[in-house]
Amino acid sequence: MLLPVPMPSFPSGRRPLSPASRAGLGAALVLLVAVTGVEAVDSDRAGFIGLFAAVPFLAAVFAFWPTVLAVGGLATIVGMVFATMDTGHGLSGMVNVLGIMLSTGIAAAVAAFRQRQADRIAELLRLAAVAQQAVLRPLGPQVGSLAVAGRYISATAAADIGGDLYEALDTPYGVRIIIGDVRGKGLDAVRLASIVLGSYRHVAYERADLRAIVTDLDRAVARSVGDEDFVTAALVEERGGTLTIVNCGHPAPLLLRRGQVIPLDPPAPAPPLGFMPVAQPRVERLEPGDRLLLFTDGLGEARRDGEFFPTADRAWRLLGHGTVGDGLASLETALIDWVHGRLDDDIALVLLEYAGPDDGPSVAVPSWEVGAAGS
Repeated sequence: MLLPVPMPSFPSGRRPLSPASRAGLGAALVLLVAVTGVEAVDSDRAGFIGLFAAVPFLAAVFAFWPTVLAVGGLATIVGMVFATMDTGHGLSGMVNVLGIMLSTGIAAAVAAFRQRQADRIAELLRLAAVAQQAVLRPLGPQVGSLAVAGRYISATAAADIGGDLYEALDTPYGVRIIIGDVRGKGLDAVRLASIVLGSYRHVAYERADLRAIVTDLDRAVARSVGDEDFVTAALVEERGGTLTIVNCGHPAPLLLRRGQVIPLDPPAPAPPLGFMPVAQPRVERLEPGDRLLLFTDGLGEARRDGEFFPTADRAWRLLGHGTVGDGLASLETALIDWVHGRLDDDIALVLLEYAGPDDGPSVAVPSWEVGAAGS
């Protein structure tokens, strides 16, 4: 359950200056000191008082409106001192002082409007993040016979929230996992992700065949989106030590086995959900200690200086140690270091580990596995 995070309170409704506000305040004060110095050197007449009008506007770029008023008030006082000292041009000096006061008022209004807009955008992003967290439930640490860990890596604050999704369920037909990526960004993407996950959480318990689940999900997507919207997805099932993967336009999972990294590409390509995919399953026999990495395309697109993150080359070294949670933590650290902390797209990661057959009740082998009864 998500609990509300209390916001810190400050006396008299004040809030501490952000780094950007401090930078804006510092730049405004530097300009104020510079103009004061020039005016002091040219002490014969107040010829540079008008430059003080730029001080509150410089502060308004980053600082809150009370800070802008304070800086503008200080500039007004300094300008008034120089204006009274210039007895030969008293009228023009006072006109400049009035200009500083007017500039301060305008700059404060601009800062207040900018801050309201920034607060509104921040609130919308926070609500989108809360909605996304409500859609994506925590995974693991154990689902059926598999150790499971999931991780969601958010992109930079400037990027819109994505529609990446994942889920792992222990069903009568074995452990079933889905990972997917909704085309597009923002709240519409989160809404479509919730539709896909809601449908999956129902039909995963009802359908014996993964291909039937794909058909149901495709209908749910087609009813909810436009002609150009779609969802890439990979569905994975572990049943009695047999791994079955149905891929609908999604990046191929990586199988980690005895130091090797094996991409599990589908037998034939299939379009994403929403385009009536007819996917062919890929079947593998699992060995104790095997790990499987599922990921969205944000991982494949992460790059620095035009060079993509070498997922396959580093996968075993990063993911083959400790628990599955430790492996994902190592991958995230290496990825963030690679892109210097700046991602262009959200990334969903799921890591599975097969420990071997358990002593629980046996589960029927998939009907499409070679040699299975009824195939």
